[in-house]
Amino acid sequence: MKKEVMIRAGGLGLKVFCIVCIAIVSSVSATTSSELKYNDVGINGFRAELVHIDSPLFSTHNLTWTKWLERAVERSKQRLQSFNAGRIGKTKATDLGAAVNKGKGEFVMKLAIGTPGVAMAGIVDTGSDLTWTQCKPCTDCFAQSTPIFDPALSSSYKKLPCSHALCSIQALPEFSCKSIGCEYTYTYGDFSITVGILSSETFTFSLPKSEAKPSQAQVLFGCGHDNEGSGFDQASGIVGLGRGPLSLITQLGPSLDHKFSYCLTDSPSKSSTIFFGQAAALKDRDFRSTPFLVNHTGQSSYYYLPLQGISVGNKLLSIPNGAFDIQSDGTGGFIIDSGTTITYLPSVAYGALRKELVSLIKLPTADGSQIGLDLCYKISMGNTSVTKFPSLSFHFKGADFVLPPKNYMIFADRSGKLLCLAMMGSDDGVSIFGNVQQQNYQILYDLGKNMLSFSPALCETI
Repeated sequence: MKKEVMIRAGGLGLKVFCIVCIAIVSSVSATTSSELKYNDVGINGFRAELVHIDSPLFSTHNLTWTKWLERAVERSKQRLQSFNAGRIGKTKATDLGAAVNKGKGEFVMKLAIGTPGVAMAGIVDTGSDLTWTQCKPCTDCFAQSTPIFDPALSSSYKKLPCSHALCSIQALPEFSCKSIGCEYTYTYGDFSITVGILSSETFTFSLPKSEAKPSQAQVLFGCGHDNEGSGFDQASGIVGLGRGPLSLITQLGPSLDHKFSYCLTDSPSKSSTIFFGQAAALKDRDFRSTPFLVNHTGQSSYYYLPLQGISVGNKLLSIPNGAFDIQSDGTGGFIIDSGTTITYLPSVAYGALRKELVSLIKLPTADGSQIGLDLCYKISMGNTSVTKFPSLSFHFKGADFVLPPKNYMIFADRSGKLLCLAMMGSDDGVSIFGNVQQQNYQILYDLGKNMLSFSPALCETI
């Protein structure tokens, strides 16, 4: 049997299509503290190809390079605003009323849900936990390309009882116990919302290039009957890959070694790869690791990193101590995010970086506001001085992440005459390590060890 499972992903701040190839290595039978049970077929590991949504490999858009970059930077800005709202999963339904932004993340994972299986396309979001899809009967649903899931037609669908451990404030920000089951309300930082019933269902991860039996697991998910927000375009819900108890990576942790990784290429016309389970192991043994931090005031789903400083070449920038720290009120902090194109730094850090680059790079500057960037340089044809830009080093606790010029300077047009810094300042709130900076690195999220590891890689070859 052959089926396609696709992931639309955010390499380069990018929405992406993928074809998932899952390798079944061993059988897994596990029971978690939340009473989740797995089927006999374990999900030991799988990998997926990623393609940019605006790439000619997938998109029908006829975009100029400048327009492509402008769209990617705008999505990043909206995602930053969503993160800085600091309200994922916390906003009450009665608080709604603001405009909705498209800042959910840029991976869409396609799988099958139910028995028989129905296609589900969910935006992969490392900043939230709940996996959910639109369900019939719909009180209020947005348009989606695939049929809306009808639980009445599935023999494996079950509503979760209110007595279940995950029908609680420890897993859900807002819920109520009703005769129909555990009703959740989940709201995102851009005021998008899903309201529905917490349920259990069979999720199927197919093997498009193999005759082996597809892998299945029982997953707790949200069966959403009232879903609002334009940020869910071209999807039917969310696949939560955050750090909380309801996220897919947490639920399937025993069979996926609690880990996933990805490797993003340096061009939207080239496919990238995401890995889960044993397949996520770093290909290069010469890797560096830094621990994840936890925001104890409520944003526990984000992947915070202990950034201690930044160097330009061999010069350590003068940045006040604590500029990247999580503050006592839960604001601030530095997160890694594959769904944001550019890096956002606290204004004090961005100012120091910009000043140092301007002093070192003796090229005429240009206005990059049209594409949403700040520091740009005019490059004459044949000018080789661009190759002499210094490297940047992000000094994390226990590990330096070294950025060659191509990982922080990006051409803003096809002619190669405008080169811009793929970073911006942020006045307050969280800062983000974007995916342009992660290109040609394999990035491993190991939730079992509570570590982020990374190593250089030629991503188009792995």
